[in-house]
Amino acid sequence: MCGICGMIARKGGADREPVRRMQSALMHRGPDAGGTFSDDGVELAMRRLSIIDLEGGTQPLFNEDRSLVLMANGEVYNYIELRKSLRSRGHEFRTQSDCETILHLYEEKGIDCLHGLRGMFAFALWDTRGRKLLLARDRMGEKPLYLHESGNGLLFSSELRSILASGLIGLEPDPRGIDLYFHYRYIPEPWTPIKGVRKLPAGHYLSLDIETWNIAEKCYWRMDDAPEIRGNPAQVIREQLDEVAELVIRSDVPVGVALSGGLDSSAIAALAQKKYRGNMHAFCIGYEGRPACDERLSAKAFADHLGMEFHEAELGISEFVTLFPRLAAYSDDPIADISAYGYYSLSRLARSSGVPVLLQGQGGDELFWGYPWVRRAAAEAVLKRRLHGGLDKAVLAYCLPTLPERFDWSHLRSWVHHAGGVPNGWKTLRRHQSEPPERVPFYNLIGDFQETEALRRSLYGPLISEALHDHTAYAPFTVPLPWPDPAIMHTRLISETYLLENGIAQGDRLSMASSVELRLPLVDFRLVETVVGLRKGCPDLALPPKAWLREAVAEDVPKWVMERPKRGFEPPVRAWCKALEETYSEDLGHGLLGTTGILRAEALQDQHLSCNGFHTVMPLFFVALVLEFWYRGMRECLRSSSQAPVASYL
Repeated sequence: MCGICGMIARKGGADREPVRRMQSALMHRGPDAGGTFSDDGVELAMRRLSIIDLEGGTQPLFNEDRSLVLMANGEVYNYIELRKSLRSRGHEFRTQSDCETILHLYEEKGIDCLHGLRGMFAFALWDTRGRKLLLARDRMGEKPLYLHESGNGLLFSSELRSILASGLIGLEPDPRGIDLYFHYRYIPEPWTPIKGVRKLPAGHYLSLDIETWNIAEKCYWRMDDAPEIRGNPAQVIREQLDEVAELVIRSDVPVGVALSGGLDSSAIAALAQKKYRGNMHAFCIGYEGRPACDERLSAKAFADHLGMEFHEAELGISEFVTLFPRLAAYSDDPIADISAYGYYSLSRLARSSGVPVLLQGQGGDELFWGYPWVRRAAAEAVLKRRLHGGLDKAVLAYCLPTLPERFDWSHLRSWVHHAGGVPNGWKTLRRHQSEPPERVPFYNLIGDFQETEALRRSLYGPLISEALHDHTAYAPFTVPLPWPDPAIMHTRLISETYLLENGIAQGDRLSMASSVELRLPLVDFRLVETVVGLRKGCPDLALPPKAWLREAVAEDVPKWVMERPKRGFEPPVRAWCKALEETYSEDLGHGLLGTTGILRAEALQDQHLSCNGFHTVMPLFFVALVLEFWYRGMRECLRSSSQAPVASYL
């Protein structure tokens, strides 16, 4: 695990000093070592967190004749198999580093080397002879890569604040990114909150010929393209889970697991412990007063069942409120998720316990229908597709009564009260008819999205509202017709939005803030392809949530764990939000968002922002406060730069 950065100059030599500042801003991602490389017009740098080949894996890494140079962030999990294959074909290795395999695979296959890598990575590979740069990001986007292009050249880095630390760009807000943030509570790729900076999308690469300045950016993997798979879903998935469990524990330092009381983390703990040599440690956080959302007792019970050593930390409101301004900046991209403090504290606990690698269960909900609203959205998409096959048939499909979820008295009474769902079906039909045909039922079903869409004219200040003429927050789920299978389409949509930019991004930044490498077995691309392939041949949308996963791990996860309700690391939301409002209402009312025209000053005093009586997932006060302190943190990155930026807006 590392942080990488660099500058490619279009004309003349690249400036080493901005890259040095970018490298320094990545110190938390790599406290163990640093490396640099210079060539005509090229400056590359990195910081290293030593996980595999602690002594010999220092970067930059080179191929045999040193014509290829690599700076890489992440882990190539299948490096042992790749090394064996590459050695058999005459390649010589100088280190035991997993990332050195990238160089030798590139020697053989060029850009197609990406198809042979299994893991999480973002890397920069410089071809000194061909004078070409390759930037690439793993398929599911576990490792980040930010880009800034200008007439002078290209900047890239693992983190947004590192780009700012270069001192070469200003903190000019991007209205599109800000609008998306308020709708989603994070910013879907490739957008960012800063104009001129974007993300290289997951599963993409960028190639640059420095002599001709020809830039090509292409997608090299799509989960939709997974081939259809026939067979017993539980058995096929179990085989993949066993395989990935063996891969993700490869490390020269201790590996632990983030354990809540739920199915996903319990499954990861059980499978990894079976493969791990030695006793794996489990880490969990809870909350003062042990409210209902505190899962420490449940997590400890399962850790004891597995024979794991258990570590816990209790989080208090006062500590959360005090840390909040820094926590907003740690996320690097603004992410309005109140669980952030839990994830940060969990990584800090692991690091203080001498465990710098942590397994986590993110991805299970997105891959196995853990969110009821995503299932509902996919079911709506099935209906909306029928509108294009003839209105008569569509009306019948929308307005037929649905069966109750269970045939007990309470569900039957509710079913009768709602007339078998016929009135709701009619409302859904009318809504679908009024929408653009290409708009997929998805995030517009979420209360947060609906609230922002309704309030945007009264919420946004002139800096944002005047620049949104041709921008729509529906873009991430606007899909050209004809649509693919909605079950496959929604698996991709939830993976490319909430999973990637909330779960994965938050996990990466908040773990790296404590210099901990986070590994997510359930987003392994082979496992994802397996689930999508099975879904093509054996639809599971009508099955109970996580039916395939539950059956796949039934031998290792006992029934008393399976039956627990899902909670994750969610804190006492209402109490924490009210504490933030009591402490920071003045900071928001007289802060950057209002004075610069991002939000209307009047809106900051509006009752809609208040934490009192909110009904959506998170109140707008919290969402705005995260952005306020995020901008303050990024402004500090600019001020810490020894060179004044080109422009400063905040």
